[in-house]
Amino acid sequence: MKKLCIALAVAAVAPLAMAQSAGDLVVRVRAVHLQSANTNSADLKTTLTAVAGTTADASINDKWIPEVDFTYFVTPNIAAELILTYPQKQDLYLNAGGTQSKIGTFKHLPPTLTAQYHFTGMGAFKPYLGAGVNYTRLSRVSFDPSLSALGLELKKNSFGLAFQAGADYALDKKWSLNFDVKKVQIKTEVSSNGTKIGTFKVDPLLVGVGVGYKF
Repeated sequence: MKKLCIALAVAAVAPLAMAQSAGDLVVRVRAVHLQSANTNSADLKTTLTAVAGTTADASINDKWIPEVDFTYFVTPNIAAELILTYPQKQDLYLNAGGTQSKIGTFKHLPPTLTAQYHFTGMGAFKPYLGAGVNYTRLSRVSFDPSLSALGLELKKNSFGLAFQAGADYALDKKWSLNFDVKKVQIKTEVSSNGTKIGTFKVDPLLVGVGVGYKF
């Protein structure tokens, strides 16, 4: 009886445990929480402190964003993933003397491309690791009119590395659940009246959950 139960369990899982094949395309939709590292360079902190008259730094808000990714399998284990969203609006804050004040907004578009290794032989559970590159384009940068004399600007282009770990859980031969974590390097140079005053690093941690469909 014990052997029969094991055989039935294996038979039930077998359809879900099918490995990905070369040429498969998996499309996922995720809800992703963006948590910024909010790292200010020493010179940026010094400048903001001088402007505020007290110890100060800059930060942006954390938020949930939608994400769509396309994963193409070169082999059953090796895949390339393109990660996309639409331009996301972020609020920019000055934190000074224990008070947080909104000083501006900007939008960012951060497409990311990773190469992945997918582990097999675990049934419906399919973990993976990935690494790649990110390009982020900043747009519609706007600062509070009260800061106009400072002539603040943000560098519009950012290139950085991206690291990824996640797992799919097969529901059937086509549909799967997905959990994914990424760490991405995103930074911008801050200028005042044409002179660089420091660097601000977003370097977000991105934690996502979603569903995937294999074509």
